[in-house]
Amino acid sequence: EVDKGIRDVLGLDAVFDAKPAIMRAYQIAKNVTQSRRSVGDDYIEFREFRFFLLALRQFFEYWVAFQRMDSDDDRRISLEEFMSVGSMLETWVGPIEDMVEEFVNIDTNGGGFILFDEFVRWAISKNLDLEDDDD
Repeated sequence: EVDKGIRDVLGLDAVFDAKPAIMRAYQIAKNVTQSRRSVGDDYIEFREFRFFLLALRQFFEYWVAFQRMDSDDDRRISLEEFMSVGSMLETWVGPIEDMVEEFVNIDTNGGGFILFDEFVRWAISKNLDLEDDDD
């Protein structure tokens, strides 16, 4: 429902395309505290909403970085795509000694591609920061 609200209520179709980022922010925010309502923990309550907005902003930054690397728009990053953006990546996270080894470390499921969830875990650990965002 959060993503539907972004699209329908706020009218932000471009933001709706970042559904993986929206869902990660939602999953984190809804688990910040235990629900006091009888409907359970599946909804973001008022006291969690600020945390949701902060998480959403951060996950949007990760989504933008991920999309810049995903040149064929298949929502996964191949080794070839990863290698082609080495200097851009180093601008965001600092020096990377061995690009192939870094790719293998990020690809935790061993599928040969970096998925958004895997990228986010890595980006958080590296304190990824886009050079052109509005910190």
